[in-house]
Amino acid sequence: MSEPIIAVERVTKQVRDSTGVLTILHDIDFSLAPQESVAIVGASGSGKSTLLSIIAGLDTPTTGTVRLGGTDIFALDEDARAAVRAERVGFVFQSFQLLGNLTALENVMLPLELQGRNDARKQATEMLQRVGLGERLNHYPKVLSGGEQQRVALARAFVVKPAVLLADEPTGSLDFATGETVMALMFQLNREEGATLVLVTHDRSIAARCDRQVRIEAGRIVT
Repeated sequence: MSEPIIAVERVTKQVRDSTGVLTILHDIDFSLAPQESVAIVGASGSGKSTLLSIIAGLDTPTTGTVRLGGTDIFALDEDARAAVRAERVGFVFQSFQLLGNLTALENVMLPLELQGRNDARKQATEMLQRVGLGERLNHYPKVLSGGEQQRVALARAFVVKPAVLLADEPTGSLDFATGETVMALMFQLNREEGATLVLVTHDRSIAARCDRQVRIEAGRIVT
């Protein structure tokens, strides 16, 4: 059996506020195989997005750790964690997170340029063509529809050929039909590229398309 690409090990997250200590995540423990897809589901406030941020190394657990491809990411300093993310992790967010002063092409080129790739323009152009935006390369986000912006975000996530794709409510800002189109594209790209997909969603139909579901209630895994 192959080593898990992601191993979440006894992760707890606590924060302190004016009322005392609030535990957001309680002893979360699960692993994912390479190329597996999992939906993290649960009500608003259950801890789903916090868990995704910890898997990404963007937030730190109070106890426990996350291993990415066998590497304990919280044994690394912030710069080293950022380097691991840049090389191995792609992100898709509900709010797209595109840079408004860059064109669609420049947004997709950016992660490749940060890696020092000299083929960034070629690879970004090809990826935008794959998501159906070959005619929109030089358009800025403000003139793109929500669905087009999310397809740019998908292209940006997949262009680095990540081992892991993390998606946080990727259809949350889209109407139903556009969301369906974007999700079909995400699953298609994921199959073709062979990444492990971790998807936070409220949408049961989207969750059902994943290999399995991890349900969180009040910060605990219940399934």
